[in-house]
Amino acid sequence: MRLTLALREGTREEHDAVERTPYVAALLAGEVDAAGYAAYLRRLRPVYAALEEVGPAMLPDPWVAAVHDPALDRVAAIDADLAHWAPGAPVEVDSPAASAYASRILASTASGALYVAHHHTRYLGDLSGGRVVRQAVRRHLGATGPGLAFFAFDLAEKPKAYKDWYHSRIDALPTSDRDVEVVVHEARVAFELNRALLEELG
Repeated sequence: MRLTLALREGTREEHDAVERTPYVAALLAGEVDAAGYAAYLRRLRPVYAALEEVGPAMLPDPWVAAVHDPALDRVAAIDADLAHWAPGAPVEVDSPAASAYASRILASTASGALYVAHHHTRYLGDLSGGRVVRQAVRRHLGATGPGLAFFAFDLAEKPKAYKDWYHSRIDALPTSDRDVEVVVHEARVAFELNRALLEELG
């Protein structure tokens, strides 16, 4: 089975659980205010900071080299959005869920396959479902440009073409059945960590 197909099929249940969290439902329904959205961004920041710390350090690993792309980096975009939605407020947050998620990513230095699981879960999710969240933020919070940096990727291709390219890269990796099992399991863990982060928001 291709790795991308294994990831899609193997994480379907966890993906659906994330979409059913009360926070996501409230955000899409327009029941989250600017402070509530900023609280979400603050929790995402250490997660992306961990991804952006591990990736460059692991570039010699062929798994990491296959997916690493600075154009996907989100920390600067999150900081820009926080400056818009919560000007003057600290970007740090006391979040056990965010800390646990970031720690798991930092531990992925043990294997490029583990890192790819987290990279795929976050960034490909941003390029897919992130569009729905962007529309909700724009519609319900009145953002017209400022405050939407998190969703603005400076890619050479349109998102669909980029995702196809990304998937072709990881599908071309020489993977054993064990590799696929490791990646899918870690992606499930990533979804559960993301769900815990959202549940923490209430």
